[in-house]
Formats: sequence, C-alpha cells, structure tokens
Amino acid sequence: MIGRLNHVAIAVKDLAAARALYRDVLGAAVSEPQDLPAHGVTVVFVTLPNTKVELLAPLGTASPIGRFLERNPDGGIHHICYEVPDIGAARDRLLASGARLLGPGEPQIGAHGKPVVFLHPKDFGGVLIELEQA
Repeated sequence: MIGRLNHVAIAVKDLAAARALYRDVLGAAVSEPQDLPAHGVTVVFVTLPNTKVELLAPLGTASPIGRFLERNPDGGIHHICYEVPDIGAARDRLLASGARLLGPGEPQIGAHGKPVVFLHPKDFGGVLIELEQA
C-alpha cells in the first residue's frame, strides 16, 4: 500500500535558525517558509536527491507543534510521510484493519496541496505517520 518516503518532519523552536542551518551549514536547497493556518504550522522544505525534510514550527497558540515542543523543548522528529496511490482506498483499508486516524477522518489538504491523513502513533510503534496522495 505505501510507496516512497515523501518526507521526514522535524519540529523546531526557531524556524529561521533551522532553515539557515540546513541551507548554510549543510548546503541544502531550502524553500521559503509557508504558513498553513489550517494545520497550525509554518513549514520549510529541505529538498534532497531522494526525499525531503520538512521543518515545522508552530503557527499560533493552538498549534499541535507548539504542544509537541512543550513536551520536547529541543524539538525533534515529529512524523514520517509515505505516499499512497489512492488516499481514500488507503484510509478505508486502514480503518477496516482497526487502525485509528487523527483528526476528522477525512483527508485534508497538506503542505504539498495534496490530500493527507495522519495515523495514530499508538497503532504504529509510537510513530506518527502521515499518508499523502501520490
């Protein structure tokens, strides 16, 4: 069902500093910040030859990333994202197998403008998984 690794997301306290670190120290191609109010985050993508790294910072006080950073003040890996060919079919298969989705249960538009769903980390070894329509 899952395809290629789309990205690994890292929550950061200071997006500008993290962006500069990846761009200036590691020499990576780094996007401009993008606010995603529906998800409560500001994101930056680091483009690598085989995948991406998504740097996440809170946008507003109700941000899930803000809550993550309260528990993990230094930041850290927040989730991994896999591509799926059909997000609706993937969601239905997961629900039928007993997996739990986070949020409304319907795919939402993610940072790449494509439908995404998040899977409960307690069902996947403590890892928050995002599935994105390929």
